[in-house]
Amino acid sequence: MQVICEVADGLEAVQKAKELKPDLILLDIGLPTLNGIEAARQIRKLAPESKIIFLTQESSDDMVETALSLGAWGYVLKCRAASDQSAVVEAAISGVRFAGSA
Repeated sequence: MQVICEVADGLEAVQKAKELKPDLILLDIGLPTLNGIEAARQIRKLAPESKIIFLTQESSDDMVETALSLGAWGYVLKCRAASDQSAVVEAAISGVRFAGSA
């Protein structure tokens, strides 16, 4: 696996996803300019093959449900990232959805 880009906000995430069409995108929900949920909605249209994983501190059931309903392949809380991040990435690459830490 190779990191091909890092961005500072949701709008830049959408632009880079459109340009690079990455296999996997890690998104935070609390992004400036355009939040991660809205960024994911746009990315789904512009780069539908990219798998989105949310890495966030938002733990509400409604937020998890919203993210997964957008087609997210994973949802990991930042406080659990050390233990769950590699598992969620491996799951997404293998075609399995993961929301174990939410």
